[in-house]
Amino acid sequence: MKAQKIIIDGDPGQDDAVNLLLAMASGDELDILGITAVAGNVPLALTERNTRIICELAGRKDIKVYAGCDRPLERALVTAENVHGNTGIDGMDLFEPQNPVQTQHAVDYIIETLRTEPPDTVTLVPTGPLTNIASAFLKAPDIIKNVQQIVLMGGAMREGGNRTPSAEFNIYVDPQAAQIVFDCARPLTVIGLDLTHTVLATPARIEAIRATGTRAAIATAGMLEFFNRHDTEKYGSKGGPLHDPCTVAWLLKPALFKGKLCNISIETHSELTIGHTAVDFWGVTRRTKNANWLYEVDAKGFYALLTERLARL
Repeated sequence: MKAQKIIIDGDPGQDDAVNLLLAMASGDELDILGITAVAGNVPLALTERNTRIICELAGRKDIKVYAGCDRPLERALVTAENVHGNTGIDGMDLFEPQNPVQTQHAVDYIIETLRTEPPDTVTLVPTGPLTNIASAFLKAPDIIKNVQQIVLMGGAMREGGNRTPSAEFNIYVDPQAAQIVFDCARPLTVIGLDLTHTVLATPARIEAIRATGTRAAIATAGMLEFFNRHDTEKYGSKGGPLHDPCTVAWLLKPALFKGKLCNISIETHSELTIGHTAVDFWGVTRRTKNANWLYEVDAKGFYALLTERLARL
């Protein structure tokens, strides 16, 4: 089967980093056209550098990395060093990457790629604030029809939020961008906290990853141990939730997941609930269903997939 063409857009972040490793370990199934970085978990200068570090860690210097938007469309940037550490990927042995960041802006790269590739053939995989994707759609609305699908991590329903009582971080950082993406009328699969909070990086799962012995697996184990310290204290859980790799895992093994077609709208104005994702799970608003909301996953199967793929690197 021909590999699926994807562009990954993220703000690494340990969980974004693991998502990149999972994708790069799955070259038979996923053709990564490029990776774009956005400001989010840490500022843009770090997210683009972290992306290049992870590409080198995976032995994939051939993948080009593009730096994008350094702030949200309308709001000041909010970051999450308290969760991810000052570098964004604390917990692994850092090094200065040799592969350069591309001079072309990420938004222009997304536009050019979607215009160059055949219609309906490129999947966008955003795992951070949606600023780059929304900016591309605003600048060149003609490209929207060329998107095959968008698979993103963001939002919450019953879990409330992890940045505010109402909002998940990625959507909270740039709710205006999120609304543009959710209104784009392309197939949208959304993975929120309701699902990712069941995908816990327990000590046993981390040790299974480390035991594979690859450089990427050892780095992943270190990142997850650092990442866990925040969420295990916050939630009292046995491990931190591994959010972003659920996007690529769904592309690789959708049978691990359960979802439902829903309408999802973004709160963009309320001071109290800005960034809230209103998931109309039961169809009470009768609004057009615009997203496949994933709400359940086989966590054991997810970690088996992740561990096996990291061993390939």
